[in-house]
Amino acid sequence: MVTAAKKVTKKTAAKKVTKSQRNKIICISHKEDCDGISSAALIRQAFGGDAMLVDYPGQMEALNQVVLDEKLKSLFICDLGLSKKTQDEFIDIMSRLRKNKVSVTYIDHHDIDPNVVTALEKLKVKVIHDINECTTVQVYHAYKSKLNDHASFVATCAAITDYMEDRPLGSKLLQIYDRQFALISATVMTYNIVGHQREPDYLQYLVEELADSKFPHDIPNTFEFAQIQVEKLSQIIAKVKKGMKTMTNLGHMEILDSGASGAVNFVMGLSGKDVGVAYKERVDHGIYAVSVRGSKNCKVHLGKIVNLLATSLGGSGGGHDKACGAVVPKPKIKKFITELNKKIK
Repeated sequence: MVTAAKKVTKKTAAKKVTKSQRNKIICISHKEDCDGISSAALIRQAFGGDAMLVDYPGQMEALNQVVLDEKLKSLFICDLGLSKKTQDEFIDIMSRLRKNKVSVTYIDHHDIDPNVVTALEKLKVKVIHDINECTTVQVYHAYKSKLNDHASFVATCAAITDYMEDRPLGSKLLQIYDRQFALISATVMTYNIVGHQREPDYLQYLVEELADSKFPHDIPNTFEFAQIQVEKLSQIIAKVKKGMKTMTNLGHMEILDSGASGAVNFVMGLSGKDVGVAYKERVDHGIYAVSVRGSKNCKVHLGKIVNLLATSLGGSGGGHDKACGAVVPKPKIKKFITELNKKIK
């Protein structure tokens, strides 16, 4: 016969076992640029754990995967902006995680609906969000006491590659280092990240190396690989000159044999317009991956416009004021470009 006291003891013990089993730390971060990779590296240095590196279309799939992990204790989400299409599902997943007593921290610098921030804070999700600093710089300043001195260099490179080295915190970090040394290091990191997007193991390797305080020149073959990428980019210039098209307010081009993000600045610059758009078909998904860039003379917030426009066409998107991206259903790409041209008038 089991007494009431024994029943209580068993229940308590079961709860303690369940709680003690939650010891896993995961950082879900953006895989497509230096800011996302560097954010994951600094989280790893500060807290340990594993990184899940995803693109924007893969963000929700990764979250739906980790919410089922009974060992998950702490989750960090870095450099993955939300769109009108994904924000409601995101809040729902955060609610499920918090009910499971999972600690969640969301760190980002993309434009976000204030109502989403309020909803996350009500769930006691820790939100670190500043559109004026890149994500890695925010990670660095939030957890500086847990990081070593080298972490400031990782954050500096991330700020450079996100065009945010002139912001208040980013500029102070850049002053610590020789500017040219930081610029070439950031550039080499970018070319290695962009050039290895189909090699997830290599991207994980970069996270680990940066977390271990390695400079880019300390990581084998990074400069050699960057040289190969530079040669490829130089060939894109002639293709952009030949293949780009212009509208009243923007230049645009479909990219066939390279990444859209690598060509979009050429499209903007060579078109003579304040906004450039490059898009590449993802055949397996039936969508176009779109990169949008604005010059310093661009007076509108491209991230906000692209977020609303892409969502209205059945896709998703968003980002910074001068740099953003989207995924757009293949049949809607022409309308996307036409409407974007109207909205940035």
